[in-house]
Amino acid sequence: MGIYLNPSNENFQEAVDSEIYVDKTGLIEFTNKRIKTIQQHICVIRPRRFGKSTNLAMLAAYYSKGCDSRDLFAGLSIASGESYSKHLNQYNVIYINMQQFLSDSENIDGMIALLKQSIIIDLEDEFQDVNLHTELGLIYSMERAYNAKKVPFVILIDEWDCVMREHRNDRESQKAYLDFLRNWLKDKEYVALAYMTGILPIKKFGTQSGLNMFDEYSLLSSGATGKYVDFTADEVSELCQKYEVDFEQMKAWYGGYYLNGTELYCPDSVVKAVSSKKFGGYWTEKETYEVLAKYIAMNFDGLHDTIEKLLAGQPQPVVTRTFSNDMVTFANKDNVLTLLVHLGYLGYNADDRTVYIPNKETADEFVVSMKAAGFM
Repeated sequence: MGIYLNPSNENFQEAVDSEIYVDKTGLIEFTNKRIKTIQQHICVIRPRRFGKSTNLAMLAAYYSKGCDSRDLFAGLSIASGESYSKHLNQYNVIYINMQQFLSDSENIDGMIALLKQSIIIDLEDEFQDVNLHTELGLIYSMERAYNAKKVPFVILIDEWDCVMREHRNDRESQKAYLDFLRNWLKDKEYVALAYMTGILPIKKFGTQSGLNMFDEYSLLSSGATGKYVDFTADEVSELCQKYEVDFEQMKAWYGGYYLNGTELYCPDSVVKAVSSKKFGGYWTEKETYEVLAKYIAMNFDGLHDTIEKLLAGQPQPVVTRTFSNDMVTFANKDNVLTLLVHLGYLGYNADDRTVYIPNKETADEFVVSMKAAGFM
């Protein structure tokens, strides 16, 4: 068991042992169907504090050969799944938070070099009986490890998009980073599953994505993952009954995100409201109104007028397909509105292609931000 290779199940154990835990192991049944298929690349896009990291810890605990998680999952819904025993703790898992490597590096080249070397060190410890020829690099070492043992890798990446957010104007570094991910993950026999999470969709240069092998699941188009990734109305209702919290107030404050007819809630805000029995801006208080105010202040195509209509409860049309999947390339109002959906400030109705303000938590943030931008 290394630092990044074949981690323990301690992080997920902490989540399960918490006073408030919602069983999301149905996600595992979904990912098991993707193992060693052409749909093995998954990218889940959600705002901050929507449960992405907890789900990654769950996947690591389930797939990692570095631990025995049978007792941990025994009482959870996945334990009755058809594929449960087949994949439990059967893979070499690489589990990384990309933000850590970026924070510890001076530039993108340094970040990539640090990541490669860190994983290679773990590979050397794990495969001491295999000549990995690590001098030839990470990809070759993983190919050697797979060829020797025939155990493929599950690669889990948290905050995949940190480079796009923190180096938002550095196109060359972004391209270098995407090239690294593509070379590492695409068309490699050693990959059984690659699962990434972030706030932004995969960056497009021109009309093409640099990582077009990934299926993306976001608040614009979640496919089948919404009920596995986010809190649903039924789950929140059960929490409210158990902890004697008013469900209608919970819905008004934190609900309002809809995907495929299912209402979804911000998990972090729900947990804090249930724990404290108080309603407030738990999610938005960590995002600071200046972030939202900056985009409102741009006032593309009269954006502040659109925000006023949204605050009045009037959904507004939006074209999402021209969004460049970054935080700086804005050609029009639609690009800004699409970004605000990904950041969680707006909901999206795929049926009529409109955006709306989903709940009181985000509505309050819009009011503060509009005032800060000088429009109210």
